[in-house]
Amino acid sequence: MRFIDVFAGCGGLSLGLLKAGCQGVAAIEKNPMAFETLRHNLIDGQRYSFDWPARLPKEAMSCEQLLIDHRRELLALAGTIDLMVGGPPCQGFSLAGRRNPADPRNKMAEQYLELVKIIRPKFIVIENVSGFNSKFNETVQADSDDDRYIKQSYAEYISGELKSIGYFVSRGKLNCANFGVPQNRHRYFIICSRVDSKVNLFERLLNYGEQFKVLKNLSPNKYVSVHDAIADLEVTGKDLKENTDSPIKGFKEIEYQLPDILPPYLRLMRDGHETAPNSLRLPNHKIDTILQFIKIRQASEPGKSLSKESRDKLGIKKHAITVLAKNQPSPTITTLPDDIIHYCEPRILTARETARIQSFPDWFEFTGKYTTGGLSRKLDCPRYTQIGNAVPPLLSEAIGLMLREQMLAEEEILEALEI
Repeated sequence: MRFIDVFAGCGGLSLGLLKAGCQGVAAIEKNPMAFETLRHNLIDGQRYSFDWPARLPKEAMSCEQLLIDHRRELLALAGTIDLMVGGPPCQGFSLAGRRNPADPRNKMAEQYLELVKIIRPKFIVIENVSGFNSKFNETVQADSDDDRYIKQSYAEYISGELKSIGYFVSRGKLNCANFGVPQNRHRYFIICSRVDSKVNLFERLLNYGEQFKVLKNLSPNKYVSVHDAIADLEVTGKDLKENTDSPIKGFKEIEYQLPDILPPYLRLMRDGHETAPNSLRLPNHKIDTILQFIKIRQASEPGKSLSKESRDKLGIKKHAITVLAKNQPSPTITTLPDDIIHYCEPRILTARETARIQSFPDWFEFTGKYTTGGLSRKLDCPRYTQIGNAVPPLLSEAIGLMLREQMLAEEEILEALEI
C-alpha cells in the first residue's frame, strides 16, 4: 500500500503506516525543523525509507508550493498511490483556542483537496481536532467567502467536496486511548474510499481497537497508563549526566537504565532499541517554580485540569494545567510543555516522556531545538511542538492495518465486477 503524507509534521502518521507494512512515497511538510526529523527517521532512516520520486526535491515545502512548482511530478504519481493521509493545520477549529472561520490555515485543507483531485488515491484519511466538526459561532465576523464554514462545519464542507468527486465518505470522532495510546486524545477522522464496499470505514476502525491491542500484546479491557509509559524515565534513584543532544549547555538528563522486566507497553516503545533514547533533557526549573508545582499538586485532583478558583488563588494565568494521574492515561499532549506536570516529581515532562505518551518508539530521534519563544514561536517547530502536533503512531498503525485489509477486500469486489 503506497502512501503520501501531506502536512506530515515530524512523521507520526507515516511511522504508523510504515510499521503496518505500507510503503511511503512522499511526505509534504513546510517546516524545516519538522521535516528534518521526518527525513532523518523515515525518509532516509535506518529502519525505514521512502520510495521518493527522483524529480521531487527531498526538502521542506508547503502544499501550495508543491502544487505550483511540482505539478508535473504530481501528475506522474496519478494512479500509483493507494492512500493519501494528512492532518491540515487545525488552529482555526480548535475548541481550546479562538475559533476563527477566517483563519488562513483553515484553507490548507482545500489545497489537500486539490491534491486529491490530481492524484486520485484509492483511500483518503484526514485527521483533525474534535472542533473540526463543530460549526463556527455565527456571531464571529468573517469575510463573505467564509460563510460556508459558519453555516456548516468544515468537516461537513470537506466531506461534501470529496463525495462530489466520487469518494465514499465515513467520519467521526475517536479516542486514541482505545488503540493503546496512554492518552485521552480525541480526534476527528474522515476516511474515504473510491469503491462502494458497503462498509463504513470509520466504524470499522472504531471496532478494530480491541483486536489491535491484542495484536500488540496490550490488555483489550483497560487503558495504558502514564506510569506504564514513562515509569522507567523517572529521575528518582537515577544518576544524572550532562545532556548532549541540545545546542544549549547546562542541562542534565538521566543515566538511562533499562528495567529487568519490560511491561507490554514499554516493550513496544523500546522496539528492540538497545541504547538510551534521545530527547531526555530535564528542565532547569527555578526553586520558585518547583514550589509552585508542589502547591499545584496539593490543590488539584490528579488527571483533571486545575480549577479556575485554584488558578486564581495561586496566581496562575494559564487556562489549563494538569497534574498527571499515575494510573490513568494522560490528557491530550499539546505543544506547550508546561500544560502538564509529572505525577510524582515537581517538574514538566521531558520531550521523550511526551513522545512516549504519544507512542513514538525510543529509536525515533527528534532533531532541532527543544523549545522556542517570542516571535520565533510562529516560525519554529521545536521538539515539543513536533511531538504535540503528531498523530500517535500506534493509532496510525491500526489505521494502516485496517486499510490494507480493506484494500484486499475491495480488489476482490472489483475483480468480481469485471467477471
